[in-house]
Amino acid sequence: MRPPRREKAAPLPEGPVLGWDFSDRGLLLVALTTPACRMTTPGVEDNQRLEFLGDAVLGMLAADWLYAKSPAAREGELTARRQHMVSTAALAEAAGKAGLQNLLRLNKGASGVPSGSKTLADAVEAVIGAAWLDGGLAAAKSVFDFLGLAENSRFGELDGNPKTALQHISQAMVPSRIPKYEVVNVAGTANRPEYTVRVAVDGMGEAVGRAGSKKEAEAAAAAALLAENRAPGPEAGFAAG
Repeated sequence: MRPPRREKAAPLPEGPVLGWDFSDRGLLLVALTTPACRMTTPGVEDNQRLEFLGDAVLGMLAADWLYAKSPAAREGELTARRQHMVSTAALAEAAGKAGLQNLLRLNKGASGVPSGSKTLADAVEAVIGAAWLDGGLAAAKSVFDFLGLAENSRFGELDGNPKTALQHISQAMVPSRIPKYEVVNVAGTANRPEYTVRVAVDGMGEAVGRAGSKKEAEAAAAAALLAENRAPGPEAGFAAG
C-alpha cells in the first residue's frame, strides 16, 4: 500500500507559526491539511494522525499547567477545568484569534472555515502534534503558550456563572453526577417574590439560595454549595473528589 504523499509546501509564512519556528515545514504543511482536502486532492496526507498525537500532548500540557498552578484543587475540579481549557470551542476560538483559518488547506472551491468550527480545533491539535515531533516538549509548549489556552482554565463561578461551574465539577466526578435543584419555598408578594431553592450533589452535600427569581435563587444555591466545598488556602480548590 502506497503511503500518503506530501506535496511541496504551499505558500506558508516565514518564521514561527503559532509560536514555533518549524524546521520541518513539510510536517507543518501536513498539520494544516484538513481531511476535506483529500476530496479534491486524492492521496494527499491530511492532519488526522497529527491531530491524534496532538490531542494527547495537549491534554498532558493542560494537566501539567493545572497541577502546578492549582495545588489545592482536587481531581474533580482539575478534570473539569482541563476539559474546559481544551474544549472544541476554546481551541477554535484561540485558532481564530491567531488567524489559523487563513493557513488551512481545504478542498478546492471551499470558501473558508466558519468561526468556531471543529476543523479549526482539530488543526490546533494537529499543529501541537507536529510541534512535538519537530522540537519535542519545548516546541509543543510554545504553541500552547502562544495560543493562551491557560486563560480558559477559569470558568463558571469565577466568570459569574456558578451553575455552570457546579455542573462542570459534578460531571467530572467519578461517577458523574448532576446537580438537583428544588424550589422549597416561595414567599413575599406577587410583585416582590422571594424564592428559596435547594441544590444537592451526591458527594458534595446540599446548599440553599434565596433571591427574587427562581433562576437567581438557583445560582445563589450553586454558589453556596461551591463555597462549602472549596478548600481553604490562597489557591483554593474544591474538596469534592
